[in-house]
Amino acid sequence: MRIGSSIGLIAIGLILALAVNVDLGPIDLELIGWIVVVVGIIGLVASLVMARQSRTVVATREDPHAVPTTRVVREDPHAVPPTRVVREDPYAAPQTRDPRY
Repeated sequence: MRIGSSIGLIAIGLILALAVNVDLGPIDLELIGWIVVVVGIIGLVASLVMARQSRTVVATREDPHAVPTTRVVREDPHAVPPTRVVREDPYAAPQTRDPRY
């Protein structure tokens, strides 16, 4: 669950809990709305924690007597390596897999 979908769940849950006033018999829309809000908040916190963990901190020291400097390198854990398609036959089906794997 990403940040946007978590915020969407929170919004839908608040609409169900606070704005919808429909009687569906045994189904309590207000309780369902609050449950969806709680799930959205948990998903938002988890998304923020996982986004914070995807950063890699690299410490570099050029001079042993200098003050250490740090550099933050952001890596996308979901990045797909670029594929290179090489076709021998112009009528051949395109290659969909990366040949390196």
